[in-house]
Amino acid sequence: MFRGNSRLTGIAAGDLPAKLQVRWKFESPEHEAVVSTAAIVGDIAYVTCEDGYLYALDLATGVLRWKYNAGAAIASSPTVFAGLVLFGDDDGTFHAVTAASGKTAWSFKAEAEIISSANVWKDRLVFGSYDGNVYCLARGTGSLLWKFQTEAQVHSTIGIADNCALVAGCDGNLRVIRLTDGKELRALNIDARTAAGSAVQGDHVYIGTLGNRVLCIDWKKGRVDWTYENPDRSFPFQSSAAVADGLVIIGGRDRALHALDAKTGKQRWSFRAKSRIDSSAVVVGRRVFVGSSDGNLYEVDLAGGRERWRFEAGAPISASPAVGSGCLVVGTEDGLVYCFGAKVAARH
Repeated sequence: MFRGNSRLTGIAAGDLPAKLQVRWKFESPEHEAVVSTAAIVGDIAYVTCEDGYLYALDLATGVLRWKYNAGAAIASSPTVFAGLVLFGDDDGTFHAVTAASGKTAWSFKAEAEIISSANVWKDRLVFGSYDGNVYCLARGTGSLLWKFQTEAQVHSTIGIADNCALVAGCDGNLRVIRLTDGKELRALNIDARTAAGSAVQGDHVYIGTLGNRVLCIDWKKGRVDWTYENPDRSFPFQSSAAVADGLVIIGGRDRALHALDAKTGKQRWSFRAKSRIDSSAVVVGRRVFVGSSDGNLYEVDLAGGRERWRFEAGAPISASPAVGSGCLVVGTEDGLVYCFGAKVAARH
C-alpha cells in the first residue's frame, strides 16, 4: 500500500541491490500520467494511471498480466489486501478488483473524486473523498459501516494507530476517529490544509502542510510538539513524510528533501533537487529514494543526505517509489512505469 504500512511510515520491508539497473519499462497506451504509487505483491506490480486503467504488470518482465477499466482517471494509489486491489477514481467510485484476475469484486459510490488511498484495519477499510467524508467500508463486501463528515475535501491517505484513524484534511484539522464506530475522539486545529498522509510513530504523527510547515503532533494529547518551516523559502509540503532512524524525511516545493530530527524538528540535513519534490520518499535500509519534478529519481544517503545515484527519466516524477521483491517501481507523468533491480543476465 501507499507508504508501505498502515502507519504510513514510508519504510520498505525488503532490500534492494547495491547497484540498480532498469529491468523494464511499461508505457501506458495513451501516455497519460502515472501520479500514484505502485503496489508490489509477490510477482506483480499493480499500477493505476490517469488513463482510467489499473494495470497488473509482471514484476520480472513488465509484461501486462491484465488491465481493469475503471471508467475514470485514477490518482489514488492501489492497496492490495486479502486478494483484492482497492482504489478510488476521479468520478468518486471506489473499486475492489480481484488481484488474480482483474475482475470486479465490488464497488462503492462516493459523492466526489477519491485521491486518498485505502488503509485497512481488521475487516474494514477507510479512505477520504473530495465530498468531505471519511468512509469506512466492510472490506469483503463494500457495504458502508460508517462515514464521518469533515468541513472540506479529504485528499490525503489516512493513517491508522491503536484502533484510530488519523485524518488530516483540507479543513485545517487533524481528527482522531475511532474505527469501530466512527466517533470523533478529538480534533486539533493545525491552521493549514494538508494533502499529505499522516505518518505515525508511537504517540506522534508527522504531517507536511500546504501552509509551508511540517508538524509533529502528539495525537493522543492533541497538541503540537514542534513545527518546522524553511527559514529561507516559504513553499508548501505536498509529499508525505517517511519516519526512520530518528528522522522525519519529507520533500517540499522548495526543491529540497528535508531530514528533520523526529524529537526536536531541527533540520539534520537537506538535499537539493532542481525542481519541487511532491514524490514521497521511501527508506530502504540506509538509503532514501525519491522522485522530483525535475525528471530525476534520486538515491541519497540516510545519514547525511549525500547523493549516491540518480536516474534521468526525462519527465516529472510526482509518484512515489514502491519497493518489493528486490525491485523498485515508479511511474512518470508521461505515462511510463520503470522497474529497477539487479542487472538482468544476458540471454544466450
